[in-house]
Amino acid sequence: MAGPMKLMALQLLLWHSALWPVQEASPLDPASSLPQSFLLKCLEQVRKIQSDGAALQEKLCATYKLCHPEELVLLGHSLGIPRTPLSGCPSQALQLTACLSQLHSGLFLYQGLLQALAGVSPELAPTVDMLQLDVANFATTVWQQMEDLGVAPALQPTQGTMPTFTSAFQRRAGGVLVTSHLQSFLKLAYRVLRYLAQP
Repeated sequence: MAGPMKLMALQLLLWHSALWPVQEASPLDPASSLPQSFLLKCLEQVRKIQSDGAALQEKLCATYKLCHPEELVLLGHSLGIPRTPLSGCPSQALQLTACLSQLHSGLFLYQGLLQALAGVSPELAPTVDMLQLDVANFATTVWQQMEDLGVAPALQPTQGTMPTFTSAFQRRAGGVLVTSHLQSFLKLAYRVLRYLAQP
């Protein structure tokens, strides 16, 4: 098989496996597959987003007394606020391609959810904007690394249906739930990145 054809077939195979994670796929050796500079940059970006998210949660709690995400869970279901898994990332069964793909998809989802919160309130708008920008930057970092590894899908994902907030209360409550889900997602991502960054 000619060189470019072989490469194309391999990329197609990797792209396919990113879409359909094969459970028995042997994990790539994490230490040799990901550059330390990428992992350290990701860890720094996670900490920044966690800090922005905590600031938004504090403001929603202090200003609107929306302090308990668990009390809003039912509302989250009725609003259709999705969550995203990182099932390809546990250290005992790490599948690097699936993990990076899920990490990128999750960040892309939260970027869309934060966009849906636009207009939450004038005093919260700068914090929401900053959080959205940081999530977008992190998603770009992950995508570029997937491209470097040759495991990025041919097309960037498109945003699915986002929840529609019909009142100021729904938007603020949505803000609490989105940041709470995002913090849980990042906590797991941080653990995985720390594990991968170990020498």
